[in-house]
Amino acid sequence: MRGSDARTGQLFSYVDLEDRVPAHHPLRVIRTIVNEVLARLDGEFAKIYADAGRPSIAPERLLRALLLQVFYTIRSERQLMEQLHYNLLYRWFVGLGIDEAVWVPTVFTKNRDRLLDAEVAHKFLVELLDHEKIRGLLSDEHFSVDGTQIQAWASMKSFKAKDGSSEPPDPGRNGERDFRGEKRSNETHESTTDPEAKLYRKGSGKESKLSFLGHALIENRTGLVVEAELTQADGFAERAAAQRMIVRHSPGARRITLGADKAYDTSDFIADLRDLNVTPHMAQNDTGRRSAIDARTTRHFGYAVSQQKRKRVEEPFGWGKTIGGLARPMLRGARKLRFKFTFTMASYNLVRIPKLLSQPA
Repeated sequence: MRGSDARTGQLFSYVDLEDRVPAHHPLRVIRTIVNEVLARLDGEFAKIYADAGRPSIAPERLLRALLLQVFYTIRSERQLMEQLHYNLLYRWFVGLGIDEAVWVPTVFTKNRDRLLDAEVAHKFLVELLDHEKIRGLLSDEHFSVDGTQIQAWASMKSFKAKDGSSEPPDPGRNGERDFRGEKRSNETHESTTDPEAKLYRKGSGKESKLSFLGHALIENRTGLVVEAELTQADGFAERAAAQRMIVRHSPGARRITLGADKAYDTSDFIADLRDLNVTPHMAQNDTGRRSAIDARTTRHFGYAVSQQKRKRVEEPFGWGKTIGGLARPMLRGARKLRFKFTFTMASYNLVRIPKLLSQPA
């Protein structure tokens, strides 16, 4: 018998969000871990909120909502609020009841900005890695590092001479601008839209873009990100950021190995690593020069293993750009982008954790 397409209204609806989420949905494992991590950050949240006044959005709910934005490639916070309005899975994950109102997008954004100065994204990553279920998955001896170009939310037309000598584009919303023959550099020009963005190209033959650089330190056993940082784009940022991340994560109490690509094979960087009790496992850059890595390092079997494992550092970058919204974040300024990048790297770890925990020890 054919069913009826007629809609019958109901005066009351009894919906238990817990029953609507499948028992084996990966978000169940993720939400349990996230809640435990957020509980450990309760003291940090208390420091950045006043004891009196009008209640704001709970930071726990705000961070869970931002995780959904990364997990499901939601391009803006306005769209995130729209989907929270009707998506029961999202409401369950964030902690909103079926009848609770969703926040105004501008209010949500203002509350998010409160977390930037407190470095909540980095503290969330640190507490996540210290979780009892995750701590045992991590190697404490072997690591890899790399950087990736993050395109700024600024047009090349905004890259103008600091002395005001640049020709303006043609009138109109998207006026033409001929740059042929004009020499532009970070010393003489800057973006009027995002002054912290720098003109940068990742390699020879690549086009220059207004960019920032994101850096990640992974451990080699599972490829989870253990440190993350975002900097302005320049030719020295990758090596300087690598040293800072190593010092934060492993202050030199025990010897570790660090794998990286040819860009890190410089004599001064290798010497600095050895001073930090780090064995450098960089790929050898002997193109027209002498590599700082010699047979004392390359003859060991561990060097070959590091060269194979170091390529895994590209995985969080690839996931972050295709899924997490890092291809060209709609944010301006290093402060906001630093939060976005670090939080996306923590989100990458969370996405991988359910599968890692299901594997036999």
